[in-house]
Amino acid sequence: QVQLVESGGGLVQPVGSLRLSCAASGTIFSFYTMGWYLQAPGKQRELVARITSSGSTNYADSVKGRFTISRDNAKKLVYLQMNSLKPEDTAVYYCNANNFLIASSSTGRNYWGQGTQVTVSS
Repeated sequence: QVQLVESGGGLVQPVGSLRLSCAASGTIFSFYTMGWYLQAPGKQRELVARITSSGSTNYADSVKGRFTISRDNAKKLVYLQMNSLKPEDTAVYYCNANNFLIASSSTGRNYWGQGTQVTVSS
């Protein structure tokens, strides 16, 4: 099993910065694709950024150039550096881990953290 715990959320003013952290337990962290997703009130959960075990990244168009995802396999940590924050970034951010590149979406493993609230407001 993999357990994920997010931290680093909070209240920040527009154009400010936050760094979210996701701490993973388990022995298979380095084989998993890690991602950050957001869910705004009344909306579906959607991808913010993800990073594969080899370091390849993918970002939502809305955060390209502002957010950076990174991972430290030795420490089993995933980060989301959030710069130039906008009010529309306000949401609960969830850490995700899956092995769908190795298995499949139907037979693989998929894990979620509890989420951390990010509020961007004056």
